[in-house]
Amino acid sequence: MTLTDVVIPQPGDPRGGELRGLLGVPDGPGPFPALVVLHEVFGVDDAMCDHLERLRRLGYLVLMPDLFSRGGRRKCLVATFRALREGSGAAFDDVAAARALLLSRPDARGSVGVIGFCMGGGFALLLAGSGDYGAASVNYGMLPADLDDALDGACPIVGSFGGRDRTLRGAAARLESALAARGIDHDVVEYPGAGHAFLNERPAGPRLMRVLIGPVMGLGPAPAEAADAWQRIDGFFQRQLA
Repeated sequence: MTLTDVVIPQPGDPRGGELRGLLGVPDGPGPFPALVVLHEVFGVDDAMCDHLERLRRLGYLVLMPDLFSRGGRRKCLVATFRALREGSGAAFDDVAAARALLLSRPDARGSVGVIGFCMGGGFALLLAGSGDYGAASVNYGMLPADLDDALDGACPIVGSFGGRDRTLRGAAARLESALAARGIDHDVVEYPGAGHAFLNERPAGPRLMRVLIGPVMGLGPAPAEAADAWQRIDGFFQRQLA
């Protein structure tokens, strides 16, 4: 892989420590369409690196901030989910810093997009309404309780869900309906044969967790559905970020 560890600047941040991330730069002279990539609940692991490398090879300048950079994973996980639930907090500041770093680079082209997986998909959906992004890709991310408010003024959204994921039952239909009602450009698909984290080429999470909750979430790769979803995601970003 050709991914680089970076420190993401946050001038004036009172928390201390460093916000770290992984940067991927496509081959060629650029400039390139840029994406903030938001990891799932297990952090910046091999599965997330696979996604970064795929997007880099597709021609995107990508940056994944490590939302668990400070304070240990358990402490950061609690704070990050609190931010996701409340729609504000340190995690959103970290994502904003990643976006600012991309925008500061001379090899970034046009507006920045955001793509997230699992927990990161929930963040991507909330960020779609921030006015800061040209397009958002929401992959099996939970919907906020106030979906209508979250989508007011949202950028175009491409969403992918798995029909076997019982934790997100009906989420794709709800999102599709809300986007259509607002006239927001979108492409939302639920794949009946896929479950949670179906875009991952590797098993998601610790083995014990997969045994305990895997049947509820339908965890596991779904290569055919993933290939179709990646094609839709790439096509959507190419259209929206041109």
